[in-house]
Amino acid sequence: MKPLLIIVSAPSGAGKTTLCERLLAACDWIRYSVSCTTRQPRGREVNGVNYEFVDTAQFAAYVEQDDFLEHAVVHGFQYGTRRSPVLAALQEGKSILMDIDVQGAAQIRDAARREGGLLGEAFTDVFIEPPSLEVLRERLSGRGEDAPEVIEKRMTNAIEEMRSADDYTHRIVNADIDEAAAAFERLVCGCAKVTCAG
Repeated sequence: MKPLLIIVSAPSGAGKTTLCERLLAACDWIRYSVSCTTRQPRGREVNGVNYEFVDTAQFAAYVEQDDFLEHAVVHGFQYGTRRSPVLAALQEGKSILMDIDVQGAAQIRDAARREGGLLGEAFTDVFIEPPSLEVLRERLSGRGEDAPEVIEKRMTNAIEEMRSADDYTHRIVNADIDEAAAAFERLVCGCAKVTCAG
């Protein structure tokens, strides 16, 4: 089996979280990447499971050590994906799934191309997209979670993010969640050279 670093991006409402959860449930050889952040845990979040929670000094130390494949400031907090745990997992033959925005994906794509080696060989990226912007708007409105102005902001962001879709090696249109989940699993299993369970 070929270990993979699977980068997945999508606009909000495209179904990325559900598809990632289904893939992890179907493929026990894939681990979910735990990002690093300077924000405090929320609710029932657990250090090392949901995020690696660190202070700004530790985050700065990781930056100094060049131990981030990507990092960014989001809503005033720092977030990043550490290089050393990812490479350690790949060296053990494990595959890593990373749910990340288009900017972070671009940073990791650049690192994979620049560094080559195991990182370059393992790297593959997938963009999940809705069948149309109209369907995306319906999904966001149907959640009943966001105010109209928040939905408009998400739609503006989605249009911007979808401009990056051609940068990805693979694209999956999520018109039907079951079909999209099966396509995602087939794609990943094909890249890893393993037989799909489903």
